[in-house]
Amino acid sequence: MENCIFCKIANGEIPATTLYEDEDFRVILDLGPASKGHALILPKAHAANIYEISDEMAAKAMVLAKKMATKMTDALGCDGFNIVQNNGEQAGQTVFHFHMHLIPRYKGDKVGIAWEPGTLTDEMKNEILEKMNC
Repeated sequence: MENCIFCKIANGEIPATTLYEDEDFRVILDLGPASKGHALILPKAHAANIYEISDEMAAKAMVLAKKMATKMTDALGCDGFNIVQNNGEQAGQTVFHFHMHLIPRYKGDKVGIAWEPGTLTDEMKNEILEKMNC
């Protein structure tokens, strides 16, 4: 996409601190990190979200996320790791180019990725199963 900032970063038109690059992806340090080492996996081909990215590219992104998380954990000595992928404004997506957040976690870091657990009622469960044709 012509005006997509992540397309421009992924394809080297805008400089970024690159941790990894191949023919399909560029992994960069996030300019607004949640923690030390927070990085983004950016596909070079534009897809707005998980609904638009091909199955092949989605699979490659997950394999790359595993590879990067492992390498970053060893290099940074973090205590845990979040891999986050948001879709849509209500889910926290602010740049509408598929990307994955790689967020190293450290004891006491106060990075907030949490929710209040609800309750799965029988009514809700049955409605979901019916709508999903399960």
